[in-house]
This record gives sequence, C-alpha cells and structure tokens, in this order.
Amino acid sequence: MKLFKHLYARVLIATLIGAAIGTLFPSFGIQLKFLGDIFIGLIKMIIGPVIFCTVALGIAGVGDMKKVGRVGGKAILYFEVVSTFALALGLLIVNVLKPGAGFNANPATLDAAAVAQYSDKAHHTSLIEIVQHLVPKTFMDAFSGSGDLLQVLVVAILFGYAMSHIGEKAKPAYVVVESISHVFFKIVNVLMQFAPLGAMGAMAFTVGAFGIQAFKPLFALMGSFYLTCLLFIFGVLGIIAKFIGFSIFKFVRFIREELLTVLGTSSSESALVPLMEKLERLGCSKSTVGLVVPAGYSFNLDGTNIYLTMAALFVAQALNIDLSIGKQITLLLVAMLTSKGASGVTGAGFITLAATLAVVPEVPVAGLALILGIDRFMSEARALTNIIGNGVATIVVSRWEGELDVAKLRLNLEHPISIEQLEA
Repeated sequence: MKLFKHLYARVLIATLIGAAIGTLFPSFGIQLKFLGDIFIGLIKMIIGPVIFCTVALGIAGVGDMKKVGRVGGKAILYFEVVSTFALALGLLIVNVLKPGAGFNANPATLDAAAVAQYSDKAHHTSLIEIVQHLVPKTFMDAFSGSGDLLQVLVVAILFGYAMSHIGEKAKPAYVVVESISHVFFKIVNVLMQFAPLGAMGAMAFTVGAFGIQAFKPLFALMGSFYLTCLLFIFGVLGIIAKFIGFSIFKFVRFIREELLTVLGTSSSESALVPLMEKLERLGCSKSTVGLVVPAGYSFNLDGTNIYLTMAALFVAQALNIDLSIGKQITLLLVAMLTSKGASGVTGAGFITLAATLAVVPEVPVAGLALILGIDRFMSEARALTNIIGNGVATIVVSRWEGELDVAKLRLNLEHPISIEQLEA
C-alpha cells in the first residue's frame, strides 16, 4: 500500500498498535519500554555531534560575526517575548478553568518520597549552577553523554567563531566538519526508519503502566493543558505566522511526519534533524537554521513554559491554597529563568517544575505527587508545542533577516512533498 511508504503513516499506525497492546496486555506493554528507550538513546547519541556541526558551520559560513550576533540577538529577543506569552496564557487558562478546584487533596496524605528525587535535583539546579554547567571540563566532555545541549552549543560557537576568524587556513577544517555533518545527517535518516518501533514501545509502556481509567480525576488538568497548547499554537503562533505571510495550519501539515514521531516518542529531539531539513526546504537560509533551531531547543520551550504555570497553579488549587496575583507573577518570572536550564536536566519538565514551585513556600513541593502519574501523558503536548514553536521561530528570524525565500515557502506549504517522494 502507498500509505505505508510514508514514515508518518507508519509511526501513526505503530502508535495506535502500542496503545492497543498497553490496553489489552498491560504487562507485555510495560516490557516493550525498551524499544522506546533504545530509539531515544540512538537519537540522543547523534544529537550532540549534529548540533556541533550545524552551529559551527552556520557561524563559520556566515563569516561576519556581527551578523551571527545579530541573528542570535533577534532569536533570543523573539524567544523571550513568545515564551512570556506562553507563560501568561497558561496562567490565564488555569485561573479561568480552575482544573484543580474541588480536588480537595489533603497535604498530610501526599507522598513526599515520590517526588523527592525530582525536588532534590531541582534544589541543585540554581541559576548559578546552570551557568557554571555551561562550560565543559574538556572539549570532548560536552559530547560524553551528559545530554546537555547547552555545553555543545558553547563548544560549537567557539569552534565556529575561531574558524570564521582564521579565514582560508580554516578551510580544510570547514570541509572536514561539513563532510562529517553529511554523514551524521544520513545516520539520522537511517535511524528515523526505526521510529515506528520506538513509538510503539513507548506508547505500549505508557498505557500499560499508567492506564487510562486511573486518571479520571486528573483529566481536567490534562484537557486544560492540551487546550492551552492548541490555543497557543493556532492562536499566538498562528497570528505570528499570518503576520509573516504563511498559514500555521499548512505549516503543521508540512511537518506532520516530525510531529507524529514526536508524539510517539515524547521527545522533540527525535525530530530535530528532519525539522532542520524541512525548514531549509521552506526557504530559510542554512546559516539561520543552523543557529536558531539548536538555540531554540534550549531557550524556546513554549510547551514547557505552559506546563510550568498550569501545573504549579493546579497543585495550589488541588490543595485549596489561594495564591495572590503577586505570587502568581513571581511564579511566572521564575519560570522564565528555570525553563532555560530544562534541556540540560534529566526529566526536564518535572524537575524544572519542582524548582519553580520551590519559590512559593505556601505550596509544598510534595504536592507534585498529585500529577506525577500523568506527567508522562502531558509530555507529548509539551514536545509537540516546543517543536512547532521552534519551527515558526526559525521562519520569523529568517524573514527578519531578509533571507527568507517567501515564494519557496508558499510553494512548499501549498504542495508539500514527503522525504520519501523527495528522495525518489
């Protein structure tokens, strides 16, 4: 069948099969977790080198360090403005819908031990420690398995900066890095063929381990969170896209393969390389893509931002704790800082939430035990929102720089071609 030739179709079918296995045979579904773990592990194995090559080549390819600084400055400015909208939207929706109201949880019955591992890590992830952690002990330490993209970014920026300043003498190094990048991109393309297996294993484990019926009291939070993510994507990002000159609906359709991979694996990293290739096909310059997308994976986490404010306020509502507007704004401001270190922390979303909640002593961090079970179900929406947000951000910065091929953008969005069709 022609349908099975498309990766997105295979991922979707595998995800549904995984959900069915988890529902009908929960014990077997839990055992399939290794499939998702292996796939994510393979992708993470290659992300560091890919980020290094793309950022270093992007900076060296630009040549003009003023332009690098200008593009980076515009990207950071955009990230902060849009992230603030994401945080504020989450705050607004959770105050209007009040998903935690009526939960009436007793703080004395909360299992503090269940979240101890997250809160302990959160307390050791201060802003100062995050800054200190930016610098790897050695050059290779950035790729040693810590999974911290921020360290890779620092090394890549320095390497690209050095190549751009050496000039012709750095040309052999540039050619080598460029050749290596092609090899890594090909490896990613090969690994993506195993995405259906990874998606099936991850979904089978999630449904098998946590079930669906057990979370009825928490469906209000999940529904509110998914609704807010949709409002942000098709509302906030939709307005930005309209202003730039394209449809957010067509853009989402264009990257549907990447979104289904993210949906199945709950990791936006699994679609990083394919997203970069798609953005170049849309008319964004290679240098801008190489700078903005990797930076966005550390600094532009819109889905995580929404999650931080909504989950924190949900816990307060569930415990019947009335937080003043001042306290809520404090949460928002702290979340703007803590979310920036999320990419370098294992279990990023939940740990960052613990770090954010710690600044409001009225709400016990042990209250996170209320949402520990459904955190996995909300991670998909976080990852999907993050990747769409980074795609839009790259197009915006490219247009801002005057380097976006608008005609190519509209042509590809009107007549999307899959990777399989392109290679054929």
